[in-house]
Amino acid sequence: MAGEIERRVSAQDGLSLFYRDWPGPNDGRGRLPLLCLSGLSRNSRDYLQLGEREGRRRRVVALDYRGRGRSERPADWRSYDPLVYLRDLGHLLAAAGLERFCVVGTSLGGFLAMGLAVAHPMSLAGAVLNDAGPGVSTGSLGRLVEHLGEDRPKADLDTATAYLQALFGETIGFREQATWRRFAEASYRLGDDGLLHVDWDPRIVEPLKRGRPLPDLWTLWRGLARVPTLALRGARSPLLSAEAFRAMGEGHTCLTRLEVAGLGHAPSLEEPEVLDALEVFLAELDRREGFAPPA
Repeated sequence: MAGEIERRVSAQDGLSLFYRDWPGPNDGRGRLPLLCLSGLSRNSRDYLQLGEREGRRRRVVALDYRGRGRSERPADWRSYDPLVYLRDLGHLLAAAGLERFCVVGTSLGGFLAMGLAVAHPMSLAGAVLNDAGPGVSTGSLGRLVEHLGEDRPKADLDTATAYLQALFGETIGFREQATWRRFAEASYRLGDDGLLHVDWDPRIVEPLKRGRPLPDLWTLWRGLARVPTLALRGARSPLLSAEAFRAMGEGHTCLTRLEVAGLGHAPSLEEPEVLDALEVFLAELDRREGFAPPA
């Protein structure tokens, strides 16, 4: 079994995009691949644990969106647009040879999963939406947009962890200090000045600051109506309301929902109840897709 491989793909505008690829077992007994899509400012490092764990039995691919992590930053902030992200994903699917897969999407990644259900309906076998869905409350984004729109360098990882915990302790509510530290590790990169800088282009929030309209998320959600879906919600999420979370069940033929107690936006995907739900969901998805259980 091969470990993580670092790869790149060229986007439609020539931008170089970075992604991590855990090829899975080399004996031909792999299961349904996973495509992991992170939140607005996040990157593939958020999926290191999931990739290492699931990569033992299936292929896992995790992308750094344009302007995040190790992907290049575009000259024009206007390309930080959901339709451009979807085109980037189309190039990734072709380059990586992902013909049939399950998306694991946190926040923005969940919205892009809904977009993939419309743009690539024959490819999407399942979806895991982590604190993402139609009916989101954009009024809760003010402090987040302010944070994402500036680079406030930090002296070291301890300082960065403490800063994020003070800023988002109530909003996110991770249970373990180790989770906060991993969150900080995936949020910053070491600069030439010896300081830690945010690992995203602060211009990613320009479309939000300028009031660009969101697509009709309920229409996108209906594209997943017949796709097996596991929907997760932090029980204290300021983005995805409990009412919207309940309404997601209307008309969806194969939806499993889980509220994660005590957490906000968004669960880390390493909480015990989330791991259990993922295990059951992916096993059933493998069965539906014709993958034989291990001997």
